[in-house]
Amino acid sequence: MPPETNDPSKSAGFAEAPHYHGHRERLRERFRDVGADALSDYELLEMVLFRALPRRDVKPLAKMLIAKFGSFAEAVHAPTARLQEVSGLGDAAITELKLVAAAASRVAKGQLKQRTVLSSWATVIEYCRSSMAFADKEQFRILFLDKRNQLIADELQQVGTIDHTPVYPREVVKRALELSATAIIMVHNHPTILSSITLGHAQAH
Repeated sequence: MPPETNDPSKSAGFAEAPHYHGHRERLRERFRDVGADALSDYELLEMVLFRALPRRDVKPLAKMLIAKFGSFAEAVHAPTARLQEVSGLGDAAITELKLVAAAASRVAKGQLKQRTVLSSWATVIEYCRSSMAFADKEQFRILFLDKRNQLIADELQQVGTIDHTPVYPREVVKRALELSATAIIMVHNHPTILSSITLGHAQAH
């Protein structure tokens, strides 16, 4: 016969909660009380994965993503095909990662439309990095500015192969005139060269 127990939960047939449930709640408490700066990149990834993988310890998976891609930003912006190579990372979890990437890009664009933020190259590079630096194909994007360097529009003109995308100057000029832009910043990324970005600037006269 099995030994008797004084634990009412066990005697009633209740199973013990998995060990990672307490870890999840501690992470949530730290996030609520101190903020995201108190968490490492892999811990933030854990929190993103909580909803997609509710019955699994996601800490090893989060650490695996950081080891493979290098950082939180690079993990959520990684191409879907590369994320699918990670053992244990299914469609639901990949969708959660892509949702975070899309939200970050949308917030960055919203901030640019509200205030003058393109007055320095450092700000332009930061914006472009959030929106396209981790793309797996080459993109040609144009930022149209007014006379105060405020962003009028951010438009994706072309998507090419991994190392090539076409540019049509006539169409660029036509669109600038339509928007009454006084300056444009032309941007394209290099997926094969450590996700680098090349910038070009033109001023209307």
